[in-house]
Amino acid sequence: MTARRHDRTASDGFILVAVLWVLGALAALASIYALYVANTAMAVAINDDAVKANALTAGAVELAAFELLKAPEDRRPTRGAFTFRMRSAQIAVEFCSEAARIDLNAAPKELLAGLFGVLGAQADDAAQYADRIVAWRKTPSDNAPDREASLYGAAGLSYAPRGAPFEHVDELWLVLGLPPAMVGRAMFYVTVFSGRPDINVLDAAPEVIAALPGMTSERLNAFLSERPLLTRGGAPSDLSQLGPGRAHATVEGSKATRVTVHIALDNGRRITSQAVIIVDGEGEPFRVLSWREDIDAQGGAVRPRMRP
Repeated sequence: MTARRHDRTASDGFILVAVLWVLGALAALASIYALYVANTAMAVAINDDAVKANALTAGAVELAAFELLKAPEDRRPTRGAFTFRMRSAQIAVEFCSEAARIDLNAAPKELLAGLFGVLGAQADDAAQYADRIVAWRKTPSDNAPDREASLYGAAGLSYAPRGAPFEHVDELWLVLGLPPAMVGRAMFYVTVFSGRPDINVLDAAPEVIAALPGMTSERLNAFLSERPLLTRGGAPSDLSQLGPGRAHATVEGSKATRVTVHIALDNGRRITSQAVIIVDGEGEPFRVLSWREDIDAQGGAVRPRMRP
């Protein structure tokens, strides 16, 4: 009788342990499943935000194009801003002519060197950086050795300069001898879509205006203080305060316009996207030249270092 009771107790204990083990396994599976569901829901929400942002950006770009198209071409705004709300998002839109940036394909060497000087490069280094950029876009001669390509080969690079215009500003990262930190700063002030050798000083950032040849702190500050009074189409004397830099300045825009879209979703997420469009009246109302989603549109601000 005692032996049977002992065996039954042992059997009951084994069953209890087995049940507890099964319950523990089920609890673990339930936790894993709950985590999976939560992660899936989060991924779906993020993807849903991306889909919403893409649609909202497209709509904002179309509205910016409308703002440009509704005015006669000779009075088309070179910059502007507006806001609107759509369902669960607040959208702020800014647009500005690409002429406010320095064109890597059209700008003269002195303007390119001036930009790198403002961004912190020594004068000799800034001139070398400008030389390399001009050499990248210049077609090599058929009757002479390609010295520039030789420099890239000697540096151990597996590619040579394009020998043609920059297709995208990101090519600047490939130019020989340009420090990555300097390239990163320059990205906020250059373009390949303006097509102009000069810059629109009514819309350009102070860093870009500071890059004009012969610019000094006094000239820059004086011009910036009076810039709000200037209008597009003003007389050439409006730019007299720029000194020698006046030769590289304009108040005209370009056909290409950069549209920056800031989206604030009600769930707290913030998304910034940019598109460069061209309004040329050829068939379609506008064409998209460049499109970048979910970018950092802030950094890159560098205090101008002026030449005496």
